[in-house]
Amino acid sequence: MNFKNTNNKYKIVLSVGDESGVGPEIILKALGSHEMPENIDFILVGSKNKLQNTYTHLKSLGLQNLANPNNLKIHDLKISSSDNESKVSYGNSSFYYLTKAIEIVKKYHNSALVTGPICKKSWSLAGHYFAGQTEVLAKLCRAKNIGMLFTAKSPITGWRFNTLLATTHIPLCEVPKRLNTKLIHSKLDLFKEFCNKYSEKPTLKVAGLNPHAGEEGILGHEERDWLNDALIAWNEKNKDIRLLGPLSPDSCWNSSAKAWRHKDAEKHDGILAMYHDQGLIPMKVIALNYSVNTTIGLPFIRTSPDHGTGFDIAGKGIAQSQSMIEAIKTAIEMTKHSRLLNSH
Repeated sequence: MNFKNTNNKYKIVLSVGDESGVGPEIILKALGSHEMPENIDFILVGSKNKLQNTYTHLKSLGLQNLANPNNLKIHDLKISSSDNESKVSYGNSSFYYLTKAIEIVKKYHNSALVTGPICKKSWSLAGHYFAGQTEVLAKLCRAKNIGMLFTAKSPITGWRFNTLLATTHIPLCEVPKRLNTKLIHSKLDLFKEFCNKYSEKPTLKVAGLNPHAGEEGILGHEERDWLNDALIAWNEKNKDIRLLGPLSPDSCWNSSAKAWRHKDAEKHDGILAMYHDQGLIPMKVIALNYSVNTTIGLPFIRTSPDHGTGFDIAGKGIAQSQSMIEAIKTAIEMTKHSRLLNSH
């Protein structure tokens, strides 16, 4: 299917995700929202029939402000399966929705990818052994250095809150084994490139791995043995960055909470977290439904709502769409700021 990029408008390609979850619902809610920017060319990758069924069901529940699938551009991808309602089927479909969406977004200038939530277990059952969508993106784009960045724009102050993860979807016991100077430097390089699009002299913070950042070796040795030196060495080569850390993780995000709520609070441009939950817990507590997952280091912008499939509330019409709205708005904003604009 060939979609022309009319009048060089920004194009957002939306992969629906796991259709047994809240993905179709939050997409129709988001595209029907008054917060959605105008003059954006949307392409949805998924099952048109399932989107229409979702629309009909939500209307029967009395919901308003929904995008009608009949008025949307949909790449209607039909995935054959012996059982269209099984976890295997939904996992298989959501995987191929993503790969097709990546293929489409690569074809167009001024384009970005927004992904709906998927179920990693369903992917595994369907034979797709990836830790998440980020890892698929890295493989298909042949990206050697990517980062999982969570970002949110405060509706109170307009400040953008950024947390980058040094390690992503791995067990906690594996984190100290994966962390090293090379990895930290590569993530800081990505972070600097991202933040330079918004600030000439960014301030970056780095959370320690251990409680109280190791307390000089009393509560952990990584900071003392190599992390301190790694940060000093990187900062020596990047003197235009104000780099703070390693900081005690239990207080590292206090300034983020203040900057989110108060316009006159001291601002920073980002925090590098050592592992998934260390960064995601404060991010979700502070930013709530405004948090967006984005992958940096790709040849295009990719964002996603910062929540899962919501199987327990799917079909009830109560799924919040704010994170999907923010994911779309963030994708547009980042594409406008990106130096990769018109390059893919």
